[in-house]
Amino acid sequence: MSASMETEKQTASAWFRSLRDEIVAAFEGLEDTHAEGPFADQTAGRFEVTETKRASADGSDAGGGLMSVMRGGRVFEKVGVNVSTVYGELGERAQAAMAARKGFPEMKSDPRFWASGISLVAHMQNPHCPAVHMNTRMFWTPHGWWFGGGSDLNPCLEYDADTAHFHAVQKAHCDKHGEAEYPRLKAWADEYFYIPHRNRARGVGGIFLDDHNTGDWAADFAFIQDIGRAFLPAFLPLIEKRRVQAFGDAEKDAQLVHRGLYAEYNLVYDRGTKFGLETGHDANAVLMSLPPLAKWV
Repeated sequence: MSASMETEKQTASAWFRSLRDEIVAAFEGLEDTHAEGPFADQTAGRFEVTETKRASADGSDAGGGLMSVMRGGRVFEKVGVNVSTVYGELGERAQAAMAARKGFPEMKSDPRFWASGISLVAHMQNPHCPAVHMNTRMFWTPHGWWFGGGSDLNPCLEYDADTAHFHAVQKAHCDKHGEAEYPRLKAWADEYFYIPHRNRARGVGGIFLDDHNTGDWAADFAFIQDIGRAFLPAFLPLIEKRRVQAFGDAEKDAQLVHRGLYAEYNLVYDRGTKFGLETGHDANAVLMSLPPLAKWV
């Protein structure tokens, strides 16, 4: 394995793009097959795809990606599926944060980085359908590399059967890499997706990991791929079941209040949001996770 890991970077970047393509197709498929229930008489939604570009301080190319957003669909009120591959040099604040978090004092003398990943957030029309988040990523510096990501379910109206299904699929994919992994990643998600100022979790959990590097890149990449592969079979059946349910003003109000909770977390605590804005990535792409409508009471 070369120090620059060019082959590994290209392999990871291509995988995140292929996962994006699969998810976008599946979500448009949900729009097409929604033939009964609320919003079934509306036009099926489609993603608007925008190329994003990032420039270094000197104006040179620093990567970019694709921002794919669907608004006002039959099933999805707003969903974003973004992929990006960015590179360059970290700014002083990001260098300091990286040096402190990762123990890389060398970042100040060689602040180069490369990062690639997929990030997804879906806010649904029907409040019986849970919102959801998923991301997987690879990060490289000359001083070390790692993987991170996961997915978590965010219903405003909780159904125990839905939570059980979502977690069971996650567990089945994690178990391929050792039976200790799912409990570890579930506990990590419970801690990471907690909102201290509200003294509560933002949803019903999922799986999450960061700084993942066992020294075996191929094994670690296979693990992050299975975390990505778990998403669609964990999420799609829930939407197929719940999208046909009738709802009223009380359910919609509960959804809007819960979205306020989601917005608070992403703006105050989410590490990916902070990193994206800190490194100058397209602000619309970074903030696509925010719901279209929310409510605070």
